Amino acid sequence: MRLLIGFLGERSHFAWWPTAFYETSSRLFLEPVFTKTSQLAQYHGVLEAARRLHDEHLSVGSYHLFRLPEEIEQDLHNLMQSTVGEEFTGQVTKSKDAALDALNSMPSTEILAGEGPIALGNIKNIKSHDTLAVIAGTYLSAFLQDIRTYPYLVN
Repeated sequence: MRLLIGFLGERSHFAWWPTAFYETSSRLFLEPVFTKTSQLAQYHGVLEAARRLHDEHLSVGSYHLFRLPEEIEQDLHNLMQSTVGEEFTGQVTKSKDAALDALNSMPSTEILAGEGPIALGNIKNIKSHDTLAVIAGTYLSAFLQDIRTYPYLVN
């Protein structure tokens, strides 16, 4: 989900952050520098841009999709380094429509639509399918309405 939101938030799609890590020109720049890890560099570039934007709109100490507890951050980094992460990256970054379809395929029983920060509960529920589905639905709704939302969790 982090990869999908990060990709869709780039300037060539919904322009939530001014990056272009998943554009063809970016790969031409990154591959000579990060010969073996260019996909990981793309992921971390988008992650940092999204993290900064969310942090600007949320209070210190809150968690969001781009700032999670350290253990989860490490697990996600390891996943993105694996062949599973590489395959998934290639599938969802083909086009804006492919990314929106992938995001839409995460069924949510509850979509919290609205602009700005939206509290979704406690960080201890981050691994819950229901919490992840609400986060996905909230971002999808915001993209489709052309608004910016910042779902967050508290400790």
